[in-house]
Amino acid sequence: MKRILMLLFTVLPALALAADIDNGEDLHFEYCTGCHGAEVYTRDDRKMGDLAQLGKQVRFCQNAVGATWFDDEVDDVIEYLNATHYHYEVKQ
Repeated sequence: MKRILMLLFTVLPALALAADIDNGEDLHFEYCTGCHGAEVYTRDDRKMGDLAQLGKQVRFCQNAVGATWFDDEVDDVIEYLNATHYHYEVKQ
């Protein structure tokens, strides 16, 4: 029983913090694609070089379009873009 409880207390918080890629995709489609297409993510001279820069850019764009996202929603968009276009290493 102790092992089960230990497992629950270590795994559940990590799951709660995991980004929701599907939500990130929905937010991206609703807010980001009105300004640009996917070409900004795949061009040779793209501005992002790591996950931190991607996060800064997502926050910049969020403010530029007036999106009122919670921090977890920003993380969802970052994770969606990273999973689909950038593939930067995620440090735990």
